Amino acid sequence: MIFTWWNGSTFGTWLNTKRNGVLVGTDHQGNTYYRSAKKVPAGSNSPFAGRERRWVMYKGANDASRVPAEWHGWLHNSYDGVPESNLPPARIWEVEYTPNATGTAKAYQPHAELRAPGAAASYEAWSPDASSEG
Repeated sequence: MIFTWWNGSTFGTWLNTKRNGVLVGTDHQGNTYYRSAKKVPAGSNSPFAGRERRWVMYKGANDASRVPAEWHGWLHNSYDGVPESNLPPARIWEVEYTPNATGTAKAYQPHAELRAPGAAASYEAWSPDASSEG
C-alpha cells in the first residue's frame, strides 16, 4: 500500500501533505484539497514554476473522475478562489456522481445484435447523402 497510488496516496504524497500542505477545502465526496505553503520559484525547472502547487487527497479509491468540475478548475489554476465561492446554484437536472464503470460488470455494452459475430456486416451505417434523397 505504500507504493500504490490506486489504493490511496503514496507515501511521498502523504508526507508532502503533512509537511507542506495547507488544507483548502473538502468536496461532497470527502476528497480533501491542498495547496503548497509557498509558491515554486519562477526560475526553477518545475512545471509549477511561479505558482503554487495544488493537489487532491482522495477519500477511497483514486479515480480522477471523482473530482467535481469546480474543484478540477481550481486544481488546474483556472481561478484562485476556493470553489465554494465560485459555484453557481445547483440545477434541478444535475445528477449525483456515478463512478466510472469501465472494466466492470456495469460497463456499457451495445445491444446483443451488434455484439454477435458478423453483426457488422448486417449493420447499415447512416449516410447523410441517403437521407437527403427522397
